[in-house]
Amino acid sequence: MVSALIPPLVVPHLPAGDFSLRAWSLRDLGLVREASADPYIPRITTVPSVYSEAAAVSFVQRQWQRAASGEGFTFVIVRNRDDRAVGAASFRPLGEGRASLGYWVAASARGQGAALSAVRAMSTWGLSTLGLDRLELYVEPWNTGSLRTAERAGFHREGLLRGWREIGGERRDMVMYALLPGDI
Repeated sequence: MVSALIPPLVVPHLPAGDFSLRAWSLRDLGLVREASADPYIPRITTVPSVYSEAAAVSFVQRQWQRAASGEGFTFVIVRNRDDRAVGAASFRPLGEGRASLGYWVAASARGQGAALSAVRAMSTWGLSTLGLDRLELYVEPWNTGSLRTAERAGFHREGLLRGWREIGGERRDMVMYALLPGDI
């Protein structure tokens, strides 16, 4: 049911260099299959840890529901040269002119710039088009790839949030990053 207080969101198509961000589709089930087999992605997302077509379809439908309920924007990261879905990105409004970004990339596509391209596209869109005042990223301290992605996208490290989020049944520390309009 769509809330009367929060209007449904329309997930835009965002160009991102060699990649694009678009709304989820049932043609993205192959990406869900690959992500389900990853040892980490299902722990930090709602990607099913055991793949079945029914579980994958349910996952995609949850992405649609997030926009329909006004909760946030969820994107598929698509490689332009072959239209292959390689990862996912999220943009969740937090209120007070802020939003939180998240992303993951399938193992077969890591190291190609998909995450960086997605973060830059969402950042430009959020700060310029939507006029937000602050974007935030939260990264586990050991995740050097995501730490580098945040920094290369212009985010500034603000500090360590101890026990910030539950992941895999335990509280985990997170490094907090922020990007302001003057940073881009």
